[in-house]
Amino acid sequence: MTGFLATNSRAPDVAGLAEQALWFELALTPKPGLVDMLNNGSHRDMDYAMFARSIIAITPWFSRFTELGFEHADKPAEQQLRLIRPMGIACEQAMYATTGGVNTHKGGIFALGLLCFAAGRVSHPDARMLCLEVSRLCRGLVERELASRTGQATAGQRQYQQFGFTGARGEAESGFATVRKVLTLWQGGTPHELLLHLLAINQDTNLVSRGGMAGLHYVQEYARQLLAEGWDREALLEMDKALIARNLSPGGSADLLSVSWVLAGCG
Repeated sequence: MTGFLATNSRAPDVAGLAEQALWFELALTPKPGLVDMLNNGSHRDMDYAMFARSIIAITPWFSRFTELGFEHADKPAEQQLRLIRPMGIACEQAMYATTGGVNTHKGGIFALGLLCFAAGRVSHPDARMLCLEVSRLCRGLVERELASRTGQATAGQRQYQQFGFTGARGEAESGFATVRKVLTLWQGGTPHELLLHLLAINQDTNLVSRGGMAGLHYVQEYARQLLAEGWDREALLEMDKALIARNLSPGGSADLLSVSWVLAGCG
C-alpha cells in the first residue's frame, strides 16, 4: 500500500491506478462478506479466480475510457454520458464473457470508468478535479434514472422510492462524497481501516437488497463498534462469519474501496 500511495511530480496514471485498485481490493483479506483470498464470502456463484479473470478482462478498457475523455474534452460535460455508455456496455460484456454471465465488477466498471474518462478531460487529474468532473458528467442522473423513470421499477428505483437511496448513481453525481468523507476520517491508516470506515457510513444498496434495512444497519453498527473499540484480524474473521451467516455482502462498499484507492493515489 505504501508504494501505491507514493507521490511524485508526474500527473497520476488514473487508468493504471484503477487497475491496481481492483487487485488491491481483491487481495485485501479478510474482507467481511466479500470474496477474498480465504473464502467466497456470501457468494455461491463467484470466487477469487473468477474475480482475477474479470479484472484481466476489464482493465484494458480503462485506458480507452481515458482516451475517449481526451478526445471529447472540448464538449460540455453534461453531454458525455451518451458517449461513455456504449464503451461501458462493451466493458461489461468483456466481464460477462469471462465470468459466464456473473456480475463481478459492474459497479467498479461504472465508477472507475467515469474516473478514467474524467481524467482524460482535465488538465491535471488530482482527486479534487476528478471528483468535480465526475459530478459534472453525472449531473441530473439520479433524477433521470431513479426519480423520473416509468414502467416496471428496477431494484435501484425501488430502493430510491422506499428509502431515498441513490446508490452508485448518486455517489457518482455527488462527486463520490462518501469516499471523500471516508478518506478524511481514514487519514492514511491501514486498508482494513479504510474498509471499516466505508462499511460504517455507506448506504450500501447491496446490503439492502440482501437483508433489508436491518441488514444495512447491522453491518454499519458492527463496523462502527470495531472502529470504536478496536479490532484485529480475528475480529474481522468473526465479522466475516457473521455476515456470511446472514447472507450479507457489502458489494457497494467494495466498489467504493477501489474508488478510494484511486483518489488516494491521485493526491
